[in-house]
This record gives sequence, C-alpha cells and structure tokens, in this order.
Amino acid sequence: MPLNAQQLNTATFAELLADTHRTAVHLEMRDLYAVGDEADDYAAFLRTGVPNLDPARSFWPQWMPLVKDAVARGVVMRRARIVSEPVTDYIRYEHAITPLNLLAGEDVRWLSRRRASDISLPGNDFWLLDDRLVQFHHFTGTGDWAADGKERTTDPAAVALCHAAFETVWERGTPHEKYTV
Repeated sequence: MPLNAQQLNTATFAELLADTHRTAVHLEMRDLYAVGDEADDYAAFLRTGVPNLDPARSFWPQWMPLVKDAVARGVVMRRARIVSEPVTDYIRYEHAITPLNLLAGEDVRWLSRRRASDISLPGNDFWLLDDRLVQFHHFTGTGDWAADGKERTTDPAAVALCHAAFETVWERGTPHEKYTV
C-alpha cells in the first residue's frame, strides 16, 4: 500500500525506497562530501590510494540490500554525478568505490561540470522516487550533513525541475566504465 502524505514526511529512506515501484534517481553535484559513515575509508584511501571495496564494511551492508531489493522488484536505480575537472581527491575516492554501487544494481554516470553550464539544476543534491517525491539533501560548507539534512516534497514544480535536470545530466553523462579520473 502506498505511503500517505504524513508517512512520506516521517518515513526512513529505506521505507521510501520500499514504496518505490519504477524509478529511483540520484543527482550528486558536490566535489566534496565529508559524511561520517565514510570518513575512515576516505582517510585510508588518501593515505594508500587503495579503495576499500569490501561490501561488508562501512555503510555498504545497509545500502546494498536496499538497492538489490529495489532492483529485484523492477525499480531502475540511476545515479549521476556532476564533477569539476580535474577532480578532487574525494571524487577520485568516490570513483574508486563506485564498483560497489554497480554491484548493488545501480547504474552510474559522470558529467563534467563544464558540460552542465546550460542545465537548469536545483540548488541541492536529491533523490527523485517514481517521479513523485523529491528528497533534497542539505550539507554544511565542509560537506557533512546539515542539522536539517533532508527535505522532502511532492510539489509538482520541484518534481518537474528534478526530473528534467536529472534526465539532461544522464543523457550527457559518461557511463562509469568509460569515465576516467
């Protein structure tokens, strides 16, 4: 049974994804994230240059089953990243761990920020679920989650903006397997 309006505001992301039936798309537009659940792996990558690709570590044990379950239900999960070039150390790290996103069932593309100049983009990263619900992500200037880190809306204008932005980025983006950093 679909979540009602009140449930959409209080549900966990896992519950939202479980209520998704067709598409889940994620647009990332920052060159640096500093969220706590990946801090240790990122620090190790900076020291060694080697990514931790163990799906049993960090945040992956929670994320991978969510994605695999959604994909098994027929949900198409796509992630697009707009990045500055040359890329930051964080983007090198993110690119190096993306095989785990692919293993879970996501499809990932990369777009140089220079190729995004004429795209109308929302001011924040977002998830768009079934073209009906947008979850915006709010970060501090240093890349950690802001105190009010998530904002959800079903406003048709916000949904339309996010849909158009994502599809344009996706069309222009380079598949992960062909994108080099």
